[in-house]
Amino acid sequence: MQNISQQAYTSLRMRGLCFLFLFGVITALFAACGNSTTISKPRSSALTPRAAATNTARAPVFSKPITYVALGASDAVGVGSSEPGAQGYVPLIATRLPQGSHMLNLGISGIRLHEALDEELPLALNTSPQLITIWLVTNDFVDGISYQSYISDLNNLLDQLHAKTQARIVMANLPDLTRLPAFSSETSDQKTRLLQAVEQWDQGIAQAATHYGVTLINLLQDGSEITAHPDYISGDGFHPNAQGYVHLAALFWQAIQTT
Repeated sequence: MQNISQQAYTSLRMRGLCFLFLFGVITALFAACGNSTTISKPRSSALTPRAAATNTARAPVFSKPITYVALGASDAVGVGSSEPGAQGYVPLIATRLPQGSHMLNLGISGIRLHEALDEELPLALNTSPQLITIWLVTNDFVDGISYQSYISDLNNLLDQLHAKTQARIVMANLPDLTRLPAFSSETSDQKTRLLQAVEQWDQGIAQAATHYGVTLINLLQDGSEITAHPDYISGDGFHPNAQGYVHLAALFWQAIQTT
């Protein structure tokens, strides 16, 4: 089942993600040199009224500037939007933080969790963040990494973050990939098996999140609008577009508020 999905996903990468991989690598290299983005003022114009209302309806989550670190892959980079540095969910989250906060986006296009343990995690641990977001699962799932291997790597990641930081940690799981245009050519039986595998992985992710006290965004349920809403998906049929990232950022922010 996963090999079938892998075939669909491979075609996406060949159509446009290669050049964005370099963007992600450059992001990580800049981070390694100690560079980060300082949030000087919110870019509220990038948010929809609904998303902005989520930010103002409650008391501020943080009372002073913080360091925010994002661990992720192409979605953290903002692939699918026309301006990844401003329209991705990571910079949209950063606009909601107190003025003077620092954002360190460690997302690298195409990366899997096992690789992120070496390429992203050490940088995150060295910055003493107060907030960490994680979305590192889709590449592992689609590329055929075994469930056992992924869960082992996830526990390794969360164990180190839990032991070596005092950060609020918010993590997203797998959405319903069968609703994406990239998988429209799959048969009904193939989609059924794909969804069953997604549910298995999400159960394991939920167990790990509970064990380490991580706040989980259940994209299979709460984020189902993203994959089911055609206007939220970019032209590659897989990644969110600017509208999709606004919705995703709102889900992350809601989870951050309740952490």
